[in-house]
Amino acid sequence: MATQARETTYALITGASAGIGREFARIHASRGGNCVLVARRGDALRELQHEIVSAYGVRVEVIEADLAEADAAERICTVLDERGIVVDILINNAAFGMYGQFQEADLARNTDMIAVNITSLVQLTRLVLPGMIARGSGRILNVASTAAFVPGPTMSVYYASKAFVLHFSEAIADDLRDTGVTVTALCPGPTESEFADVARVRKSAAFQRLPVPSSHAVAAYGYRAMLRGKRVAIHGVINAITARLVGLVPRALVVRVVRMIQQSA
Repeated sequence: MATQARETTYALITGASAGIGREFARIHASRGGNCVLVARRGDALRELQHEIVSAYGVRVEVIEADLAEADAAERICTVLDERGIVVDILINNAAFGMYGQFQEADLARNTDMIAVNITSLVQLTRLVLPGMIARGSGRILNVASTAAFVPGPTMSVYYASKAFVLHFSEAIADDLRDTGVTVTALCPGPTESEFADVARVRKSAAFQRLPVPSSHAVAAYGYRAMLRGKRVAIHGVINAITARLVGLVPRALVVRVVRMIQQSA
């Protein structure tokens, strides 16, 4: 029976072309799990598909999609239905950030960020949930951030989007408590991935002065937390302590400290 489940069920992983998402795919495949890889960059997805199939002999499907597009989640689920794919694990990993003062930032870029970081996550979660609930089992892992615990001057929309992901995940985890479906919010701090280059924060104090774990280390931690059904998983002892202490500090001071961390070292 377990073998049959591996052959017919899949983990859907967004943002799988690089960084933490790519590592989630490798980890899941190494455990004998099939994968659906979703991202904009088809070439990178197909390269990862070939690597995983060659290494682990599992099934890997590729769906090219830009999650900033309004109907992306529905189109992804249409493809899943057409291919007869059953999703028993959903890993909402796709996200991006952008450094800069809000009043100077490109509005279209920030709007796309909200679409990718929030809207597509909510839509995909809602669309796969009926099947999970009907089967009485499922795992959802939403990648939030330690940014979720504080306001983020110079990256205001990104920080706010991750606060949404954290609170949304905790809330629906409680909504789903009697269904057999678990929801985990993974909250990593600065992580070695291309995110830092895209967001233009590679030279910030957060990346220059603090320990920066690998994408694999963060993904492995998050994957284990998901399997345990842990609701909030903060990677790293320092990050966990900071997240718990931040509520004891005056908010104005928190904002000033975050701005200092965001600035170039």
